[in-house]
Amino acid sequence: MTEFILAYHGGKKPESPEEGEKEMGLWRAWMGEIGDKLVNPGAPLGMSKTVSNDGVTDDGGSNPISGYSIVKVGDMDAALAIAKGCPILRSGGSVEVAEVYEM
Repeated sequence: MTEFILAYHGGKKPESPEEGEKEMGLWRAWMGEIGDKLVNPGAPLGMSKTVSNDGVTDDGGSNPISGYSIVKVGDMDAALAIAKGCPILRSGGSVEVAEVYEM
């Protein structure tokens, strides 16, 4: 089994507490479906800073990450199948999937 990071980009911020609770319900249900393959549920993230040789910028880069999770599955296809069910897709966001290499 291999670990994959699911990096969330974009999505729409809920406009009300009720909408936020509904959205969180969708995330809880999706994560429940993943079951024990979800080894780290991760968390939502604030705006990042980007460090380069030119200094530090506050823009979050070209495609800011808005959250992450880590799953442990047999291969990339299995990780992609999980990502396709992510609630962020409903609100215009995307999921970047990458294998985590052991060092």
